[in-house]
Amino acid sequence: MTRLVLLDRDGVVNVERPHYITDPGDVELVSGAAAAIRRLNAASRHVLIVTNQSAVGRGLIDMAGLERIHDRLRALLAAAGARLDGVIVCPDPPWAATARRKPGPGMLLEAMAAHAAGPAETAMVGDDVKDLEAACAAGCRRILVKTGKGASFAARGLAPALEPVAIVDDLAAAVALLLAPR
Repeated sequence: MTRLVLLDRDGVVNVERPHYITDPGDVELVSGAAAAIRRLNAASRHVLIVTNQSAVGRGLIDMAGLERIHDRLRALLAAAGARLDGVIVCPDPPWAATARRKPGPGMLLEAMAAHAAGPAETAMVGDDVKDLEAACAAGCRRILVKTGKGASFAARGLAPALEPVAIVDDLAAAVALLLAPR
């Protein structure tokens, strides 16, 4: 059973923007995302966001600004009866990436350790190959959503090394798959 569900932020939970989200007012939930998270909450699953946020490493925003963005995201989810059990952030810019920055598995391993969940009990839902690569490196179940950048990655095809990957329309479909009896 999947006990821990890790979600990428941009393109999975909130709408992907063509620029970095640097203002809380730019946060808009993907349609159906709050209901999907609420469904995971009701099923007693731990739900965390694991997100690369190089806008911090690039100096576009500071950590306090990023926290305001996440406060806005939490407020939008709460208004729909959903909640996150945590947000794990990697502020590294791509040119100074540590193992925490996806496609590295660091944030996923951190989340699993914090929630005492093994790879077999953990799923990563993302819209980017980096999310899948991180999940593969951590040994987690992998789900690609077609929201955000996901449709373009799905259309191009995925490397066989990432398999098995479930490809679904959106977070609601990912949650239905995760909660379906096996």
